[in-house]
Amino acid sequence: MRKALIVWGGWNGHEPEQVAAIFERILKEEQFEVEVSNTLEAYQDAKKLLDLDLIVPMWTMGAIEQELVDNVSAAVQSGVGLTGCHGGMCDAFRNNVDWQFMTGGQWVAHPGNDGVEYMVNIKRGSSPLLDHIEDFQVKSEQYYLHVDPAVEVLATTRFPVVPGPHSANGPVDMPVVWTKRWGNGRVFYNSLGHHADIIDMPQVTEMMRSGFLWAAGKQAVVTRGISQAEVYTGMTDNQQR
Repeated sequence: MRKALIVWGGWNGHEPEQVAAIFERILKEEQFEVEVSNTLEAYQDAKKLLDLDLIVPMWTMGAIEQELVDNVSAAVQSGVGLTGCHGGMCDAFRNNVDWQFMTGGQWVAHPGNDGVEYMVNIKRGSSPLLDHIEDFQVKSEQYYLHVDPAVEVLATTRFPVVPGPHSANGPVDMPVVWTKRWGNGRVFYNSLGHHADIIDMPQVTEMMRSGFLWAAGKQAVVTRGISQAEVYTGMTDNQQR
């Protein structure tokens, strides 16, 4: 069986325990062996992480030791998948740019806060990952993110929906779902998921299911034997302890 690790915690407003339970259900439906942890110490055992097929972070804000980020990064670089949603992955550790570099983006605002009605538009392009999902409307937070230009965007939303200082820039399409590569690993992110009921929407559930399966897929070449000396951990001035 494929092995997945879900790590939940941080700010309770994102209902991390409830979202983690939904993720666990989806993964078990897809025949994953799932470990669920509510402590960042789950990232302590670097060798154990290398034996996984998928890491699923659901941890908003807070702080993390650099060693733990390095362990996750090394695992993903070796071929372990990384999949997450909303603030649980791309607003996890605001002071750690290595985490942000790996995940592909960082939340900066949600104009209008919760309850904004907006469209999620599936981007038809080179990736067929979300081709089975149609455009849909959601009422939730609309995430404005700073995004890595290397990502492949699979879904977008149009800003502005509500007025704010950003409105002066005119209409922009903001990524909602993207994929990227981190070494031999596959990274999938979905900015939806402010509360568990959003993850439970059929379209969002299917997005996450697709992301789990894609990220856990093995590359043609997977270097499980990668040494710590070969693992990229960023510039030293990014890692102030």
